[in-house]
Amino acid sequence: MSVTLREYAEKEVAAQPIGAWSGLAYRLVVGAIREQLAVEGLTQPHWWTLNHVAGEPGRWSRAALIERLARWDDLGIDFDGVFDDLVGRGWLSEDAGRMTLTEAGEEGRLRARERNARVHRQVHEGVDTADFVTTINVLRRMVGNLGGDADLPA
Repeated sequence: MSVTLREYAEKEVAAQPIGAWSGLAYRLVVGAIREQLAVEGLTQPHWWTLNHVAGEPGRWSRAALIERLARWDDLGIDFDGVFDDLVGRGWLSEDAGRMTLTEAGEEGRLRARERNARVHRQVHEGVDTADFVTTINVLRRMVGNLGGDADLPA
C-alpha cells in the first residue's frame, strides 16, 4: 500500500520541527511493532531479550542484559519480570546465571521476527535504501550533536 505524498518546497520542509516528525514516526513505528508483538503476548523488552540471548547463548547474565537493554527502555520496564516471564513460558533457561533460549523460545522468537519483518516492510515501502540510510545517518548525527550515543546498537 504505497502512499502518495504531497510535494512541498524544500524551504517549507527544511523549516519543519524535527522533534515533531521524529516523535510521530517513533510513535507510529513502535506502536505497529508493539501491536504485532502483542499477538504473541510479547513486549519489546521480551523481543530484545530473545534476540540478544539467541545471538550469544550463554553469554548474558540478567545484570549484563539489563545494562545493555536499559538504553532503549522508555516504559520503565521491570526486566527481571520479563526474564521471569520468558522462563515461566519455557522459552528461556538459566544455567549458572547465564541465559539460553529453549526450542520453544527460538520458535517464538522466529514468529515474532516475522511479525516485525511485516512492519519493517510496511515502513520501507516506497523508500529507497539509500534514502533510508541517509535518514538513519542524519538522525545519528542529530543524536550525537545533542550528546547522545550515535553508535548503531550491536
